Amino acid sequence: MLVLDHFVVAGTSRAIATDWVSNTLGEMPKVSGKHKYFGTHNHLWGMGPTCYLETISIDHAATKPEFARWFGLDHFVGPPRLAGWVLATKNIKHTLSQLDPECGEPVRLQRGKYQWVISVSASGQLPFGGYGPALIEWEGGFHPCLDLPDSKCRLHTLKIRHPQAETMKSSLGDLMNDDRIIFETGVEKISAEIEKDERLITLQ
Repeated sequence: MLVLDHFVVAGTSRAIATDWVSNTLGEMPKVSGKHKYFGTHNHLWGMGPTCYLETISIDHAATKPEFARWFGLDHFVGPPRLAGWVLATKNIKHTLSQLDPECGEPVRLQRGKYQWVISVSASGQLPFGGYGPALIEWEGGFHPCLDLPDSKCRLHTLKIRHPQAETMKSSLGDLMNDDRIIFETGVEKISAEIEKDERLITLQ
């Protein structure tokens, strides 16, 4: 069964993306790191025991990979915004076999004790023009949420708006079981409502 693992804010730099999220949530990030394989770096905020928010951007000090970076970062422009969402699976190869090939191929990565396999397309773009999900399978028993301090933030809803929203929802079908994810037909947009101190904060 697929459930939301994390959602992603992209920016033209890590500082820009991180400052935007920090100022919006009133919470500083708890963890940071680098992805040598893709030449990117990130910050994380815990959203509860099984979900987190990630900011990600190109690490311009890193070696540029000979292939497309994930989350469409090679073509990212403009202000920071929600640019992706990632569903956790127990068997990524089996799950990908049931979905459209545009979801990509499994790529195995490791950073310290964390080991994971994530779906990435040859273009680096997420399915449905960048608005569909990536898939992730964590290996080795370690997950970032186990090490993230409580940020007092909880994801309330993640809304995926797209002209083909119903097709996207149908493609996931019975594979996904997460009431926080809402599909809406319309102009492309990803937005998240985050609950903190009994109020809702919107990221989009």
